[in-house]
Amino acid sequence: MMSKTMEECAAKVIREWEARAMVAGGVAQVEVGQQFVELTANVISHTAFGSSYKEGREVFEAQRELQYIAFSTINKVHVPGLEYVPTNTNVRRWQLNRKVRSTLMAIIDERQTAAKDAKGYGNDLLGLMLEANAGKEGQRAIMSMDDIVAECKTFFFAGHDTTSHLLTWAIFLLGTHPEWQRKLREEVLRECGGVGAPLHGDALNKLKLTTMVLYETLRLYGAVTMLTRTTTTDMELGGMKIPKGTSTMIPIAIMHRDEEVWGADAGEFNPDRFRDGVGRAAKHPSAMLAFSVGPRACIGQDFAMLEAKATLATILRRFEFEVAPEYVHAPADFLTLQPKCGLPVLLKLLE
Repeated sequence: MMSKTMEECAAKVIREWEARAMVAGGVAQVEVGQQFVELTANVISHTAFGSSYKEGREVFEAQRELQYIAFSTINKVHVPGLEYVPTNTNVRRWQLNRKVRSTLMAIIDERQTAAKDAKGYGNDLLGLMLEANAGKEGQRAIMSMDDIVAECKTFFFAGHDTTSHLLTWAIFLLGTHPEWQRKLREEVLRECGGVGAPLHGDALNKLKLTTMVLYETLRLYGAVTMLTRTTTTDMELGGMKIPKGTSTMIPIAIMHRDEEVWGADAGEFNPDRFRDGVGRAAKHPSAMLAFSVGPRACIGQDFAMLEAKATLATILRRFEFEVAPEYVHAPADFLTLQPKCGLPVLLKLLE
């Protein structure tokens, strides 16, 4: 179901690009970054909230504004208690938080009422979570309403922002490495068929070269540039003693370009390093940290990779593309790593 939803959302964007290209004589210039933000927002709204898609989009827009507010305060001096002062920014943040919570609670209440009427919770992510939380009759719910609302918020931030930037950087790398773009197109046509053929999950899972390119994209331009972890025991790292309970920052972006771990070509685009799998791509099996590793690894990584493969396959079957001459290479960390000046791309319709 999810791969079909992803394909449908991607196809809608592709139809818009096709129309623009036909009007422009077969080649259109498109700023793809914002297009991918809209695409991934539609995907997560449909897959997370299904029939409640419209309300899900309202939550997304509010969450998006809250994200901008959060980023605008990162580099400011923190004054204890200031978050409780009714400044214009704080008042707007309070309004948005109330809107997000009330909208999510309304969706959840509607699902629970439907379940009581034997209509079920729904087969989207929210429905599956509510069904699992309900458990068997007489059992206590595992999650509180606050927990469920928090998880719904996480769907949006973790489920769309990172994937949209993964797609943006993948298009950049394929647009600047046409030989790999050609290889991926041949693979997609071989495994998934031509334009109009449905993109089944089994076929997408066979896209080995596409998977390699996506991992290399995550290594070079991963949306998340660092992780935060708290030590659970006293430990020593690099000769430095770190006591239990210390909050530590793990600089993924730097580690992913470390020549001691990845080799002399660590700063270069070389998807072949992932040919034998993620665990053998570097000198350490856990060197790839785009989704983290261990019990705190991202639970949505399969979803993200499936969405990225479905979108790339849809694009590659219909277009050749290259980065527009006016592109300025300026990766910037605005909570997630993204092109500061956008990514203008020249799209050429394939026959």
